[in-house]
Amino acid sequence: MSFALSVNLNKIALLRNSREGNYPNVVEHAKSCIAFGANGITVHPRPDQRHIRPGDCTELSKLVKPLADVEFNIEGNPFEGAIGSYPGLLQIIEQNLPDQATLVPDQSDQLTSDHGFDLEKTGKTLEPIIKKLKDLNIRVSLFMDPDIKQIDLAKAVGADRIELYTGPFAAAFGQNNWQSIFEQHANAAQHATEIGLGVNAGHDLNLSNMTEYRKLPGLLEVSIGHALTVESLELGLKETMTRYVALCK
Repeated sequence: MSFALSVNLNKIALLRNSREGNYPNVVEHAKSCIAFGANGITVHPRPDQRHIRPGDCTELSKLVKPLADVEFNIEGNPFEGAIGSYPGLLQIIEQNLPDQATLVPDQSDQLTSDHGFDLEKTGKTLEPIIKKLKDLNIRVSLFMDPDIKQIDLAKAVGADRIELYTGPFAAAFGQNNWQSIFEQHANAAQHATEIGLGVNAGHDLNLSNMTEYRKLPGLLEVSIGHALTVESLELGLKETMTRYVALCK
């Protein structure tokens, strides 16, 4: 079974933003990733614009849209509204019409995403947002923990896919309990597939732990950015991408 590799460009944008100018160029880096086998490009534009900016989303959309075999995925908190020059996540999505929108319950002060939605609290608010995005022909994925009850609620509010939060698996990998965490993810993925949800995964996946996580039943897509960027410092981008593409096949 093969699955898609979507490369998250946030860390490339973070590096660029540490200096004036446009180096490294996010769009050119995306082109290289695609040339080396990426099936998708992911960005997570946050209100503080510490990495990906709204303009990056526009330029990357222009790059990816003409490519029949590459998808554009914009992720973020759908409840983040306009702040300064940040127009709000939903406006960015509506302006750029990505293939997929991955909705994530992170807050502005979080260093990174670290938990899935609690749909008992936010499901009713999310439901019309999901419908609006789907009416725009955008596939909607919800960032979720491997909780069967919550996954049932993801189906109920209209999501097309879930993205399993793999941070705890990655943190445990190589220790005594990683297999039990993976089994929990496998059960969640199997259940999601059985009720008609597609399964994506992401967060802290890398070349080492992907050797095991790639066995997840029904896996359709992984989103990898931080580790891929770090591993490229040692191996080079081409070699790193070659290894990831092989794992995804």
